[in-house]
Amino acid sequence: MSGLGPQRELEEAAALERRRRRELLRRGRIFNARIRTIGIDKDALDAQVKERKIQEAAEKAEHERFAHHMKKNDKLMCLLEERQKNEIRDLNRALTEFHKNFQGPETRREFDLNDPQALKKDRPARVSDDDPRCTISGMQKFVGEDLNHDQRMKFQKEQIREWSLQQQKDLKNALADQKLADDLYDKFRIELDRKIMEEQRKEEESRRAVCTATKNFNKIQVAELDHKNELEKAQKMKDDMYEITCLLRGDFLSENPDQAIGPGGVLVDRWKGMNQEQLMAIREFQKEQVLEKQRAREQERRRDAEWDRQRVQAARAQLLWERHQQRQDQVQRRDLDAVNAGLSQEQKAKRRDLCVHGYLSI
Repeated sequence: MSGLGPQRELEEAAALERRRRRELLRRGRIFNARIRTIGIDKDALDAQVKERKIQEAAEKAEHERFAHHMKKNDKLMCLLEERQKNEIRDLNRALTEFHKNFQGPETRREFDLNDPQALKKDRPARVSDDDPRCTISGMQKFVGEDLNHDQRMKFQKEQIREWSLQQQKDLKNALADQKLADDLYDKFRIELDRKIMEEQRKEEESRRAVCTATKNFNKIQVAELDHKNELEKAQKMKDDMYEITCLLRGDFLSENPDQAIGPGGVLVDRWKGMNQEQLMAIREFQKEQVLEKQRAREQERRRDAEWDRQRVQAARAQLLWERHQQRQDQVQRRDLDAVNAGLSQEQKAKRRDLCVHGYLSI
């Protein structure tokens, strides 16, 4: 194989040199104007085809020679592997024979510990129930390992069957009692829910009645306030009409000539002013009017404040009543939850007792 590499390289170099020489000759023919012909260079093509065939034949021969060497090497490798396998097999066979003939298990020091026939060669640990070798420290005889084991096991199986039947009967009775208790508990819960719904319905009705009464009271108050405002408005209009009538019929607007005749006998067209008493009387009268208006405004403000106070008190009473109802609902809910929790704990305790008794009897 090492001699094929340089030889192939020499052949490839020779083929390249021939191709280069042929290309130079072809180039000389093509670029030579004296011998150049128009069309295909048939001689050059024939030479190329011939050279291609020679090259393919050389490559085929090279491949065949390489395949022959490969087959030869493969056969040689197979022979060497077969001889190695035979040598290893012979070596293993000789080693096995040596172990079998000269290194048996009975020749080892610890053979008595690994002897497969040791139990057959040894005496039994217990010959009978009264064997004197069966001492307490020997631990060769325990409770339930007597010779009448089969009869005792038969009796125990019969006893276990009786216990199982009795346990099944007890479990069936316990399930029936549990079902009865569940039915009674469901009836109690239904009745309790019915009572709670009835209480809620009554509470809703009472709340609705209170709301209706409050609404009616507010309507009555509004109607009274509107009526009062209308009466005040009508009285004010009546007073204004009376005042206007008095002014129209008075001496000043009617230009009564006797109006100037007073305690002093002063005429209007000749009157040049008022004295201090007249001014004080007018001022006192104006003050009285101002005070009267202030009193009227104060009374109106007090009426409005009283109405607002009554309305706030009514709203506060409604809010307190609703809070009281909510607290009562919360107390009822807590009581109901406590009762349900107690019943649930009792039911869980009963189930736990039943399960514990059942497992203990099994």
